[in-house]
Amino acid sequence: MIPMVLFVPALIGGAGMVVDVGQVYIAQNRLQGAVDAAALAGSMQLPYDPDMEVGKVEQAATNLMTENYPSATIVEIVPGGNVRSVCVKAEVAVDLDLMPVLGVDQKIVTASACAGFNNLEIAFVIDSTGSMKGTPMDKTKQAALDLTDLVLPTGGSAAAKVGLVPFRGKVHLPGGYDGLPEGCRNVDGSLDEGFLDEYKDKKYRYPKNSWLRVDDDTCSGISLTHALTTEKSQITQAISALSAYGVASGTVISEGVKWGRHVLTPEAPFTEGSEDDKYRKIMIILTDGDTEDGECGGRFAVGYTPSNYWTNAYYGAGETESHCDNGGVLNQALLDEASLAKNEEIEIFSIRYGTSDSVDIDLMKSIASSKPDTDDHYFNAPSTSDIDDVFKHIGQQLGLRILPAAEAGYTG
Repeated sequence: MIPMVLFVPALIGGAGMVVDVGQVYIAQNRLQGAVDAAALAGSMQLPYDPDMEVGKVEQAATNLMTENYPSATIVEIVPGGNVRSVCVKAEVAVDLDLMPVLGVDQKIVTASACAGFNNLEIAFVIDSTGSMKGTPMDKTKQAALDLTDLVLPTGGSAAAKVGLVPFRGKVHLPGGYDGLPEGCRNVDGSLDEGFLDEYKDKKYRYPKNSWLRVDDDTCSGISLTHALTTEKSQITQAISALSAYGVASGTVISEGVKWGRHVLTPEAPFTEGSEDDKYRKIMIILTDGDTEDGECGGRFAVGYTPSNYWTNAYYGAGETESHCDNGGVLNQALLDEASLAKNEEIEIFSIRYGTSDSVDIDLMKSIASSKPDTDDHYFNAPSTSDIDDVFKHIGQQLGLRILPAAEAGYTG
């Protein structure tokens, strides 16, 4: 007969294993939650510290790690190797209660997490009317370039696509996408051929019998729309070429939103958008104007007709009744186009630059994809100095995602 005393260590060891495995399991889950939160905190600083060279990312990750699990030790906080991301690895020593009888005092538990930018398709929908020329456009271009650099790091993998839709009273498309040559598009999709001959009749002129005050070409000065691409050099060149100079054609924001939707969806005329549900489709709209033409009043109204506003997407299609006025046809068109975009699972961030009345602010808030009872997708940028920070705040929201280590390129 084997003495009972020989069974005691085995019995204690077996019971200890059950108890201590439970402790290790709890510690593992807590540590994983802590490194997840730390990685997300770090990713929120990537717009301000994209290459992790100024310490903002590391400090944010460290602070949250310390707050959530002070007894854990950070092993490393490093950039991901592929997409723009931050990866955090930590460990903690778990003191065992009963396993020491078998000579095991501690168990080292490790966990890692990465967070950042991947699987994004972004369309910048930018107001390029004359009121944006100079510093406003320069600041907008730089902010868009910085965000592009964030989601398409040089040398990184193709985890994001970026496109561009500049708009005024219409948009300017390259040839080959919708079966039409390069040129501007009317609201009905037809090729905008400039001021229509029928509007040359004297009955449209104010003052009566005045000279026509319309340029033949209000299209070529509008920067070209650019399809979604993973080629950083292509899209940065297109953004850098953005211009607010040239003759006017009004401000029809709904046309920008419409073509932003076309750029982001996989259906023709643009087909570069992915059908894969893993992609988060983002439209970032910035405008400083009311959705309007010269008949609408306001600071850009003109006291005569016809004017260059008669060459926007509506007049180009022979439609002369669609004036904005607050609550008018063009405002409703904007709401309708935003609704169509949201139905395609497109997330809209709207930016109102400059000063505006409550009607236009409410309109931009309405088209944004904000969570209920919030304005988290609407941004107000009263001055040019606010534009950069607004884009960085949007970048923070886009980078708030836990990534699989393999996608981030992390092997730690």
